[in-house]
Amino acid sequence: MIVIDKLCYYSKLRYVNAGEKFAYAMATLIFCLVSRSIAIALLVLAVNGILNVKTGGIPLSRYKTLMAVPLAFLFLSTIAIIINISKTPLDAFAIPVGSYYITGSHSSILYGIQLILTALASVSCLYFLSLNTPMTDIILVLHRLHCPLLLQELMLLIYRFIFVLLDIASAITTSQNSRLGNKDYKTSLKSFGSMISVLFIRAMKKSNALYDAMEARCYDGTIRVLTENYPPKKKEIIYIILFELLLLAAAIWRRFL
Repeated sequence: MIVIDKLCYYSKLRYVNAGEKFAYAMATLIFCLVSRSIAIALLVLAVNGILNVKTGGIPLSRYKTLMAVPLAFLFLSTIAIIINISKTPLDAFAIPVGSYYITGSHSSILYGIQLILTALASVSCLYFLSLNTPMTDIILVLHRLHCPLLLQELMLLIYRFIFVLLDIASAITTSQNSRLGNKDYKTSLKSFGSMISVLFIRAMKKSNALYDAMEARCYDGTIRVLTENYPPKKKEIIYIILFELLLLAAAIWRRFL
């Protein structure tokens, strides 16, 4: 089982109404993207961290690891924004290299920090949803929002095949390791190519078998899944509305400041 999927089933917020969690995550995500405010991003990061770790029971070390993955990509992607190579030194820093300078300005550094925090806060919103809500509940919310049935079925089938393919890939990797299939770089590349080709063939066979099984069970173009219903609570809805109003007030204050 994927780590994120395993965590969501152990989360203390799993039995909270999925519509509430979806509305909170999407509304907060929109505020982060529209406002592009450092203060709002820090607030969202703090609140989502508390909800995931303290309220949801996600281990802090695991949450840090999950947040570190997008953070590493964000640092690498913003280097080009912060650092410039120019013949004219800028006001923040300037390292001479021959007749050129590796330099940057205060505005570019501020913009880079703003970009990193906004993206990281947006990721934390998606983590809140995925770490506390099973995929079947998310698909049920999309169904109630009249999302196209084709998209829902594709999500469900892709979600299932992730586990199937991971299980097959794990078995193939274990078999290759037991036969010294990764003893050096050249052998590892050859083993990886073989695994990808076998995985593709197995995936095609599994998909055909799945379709035959669905047809044998009177598949009519719609996949029906049993779901549990957790009614929304007024207290939780009030908290969500108050927090979103706080973000709205912060965005308005920043705009007219």
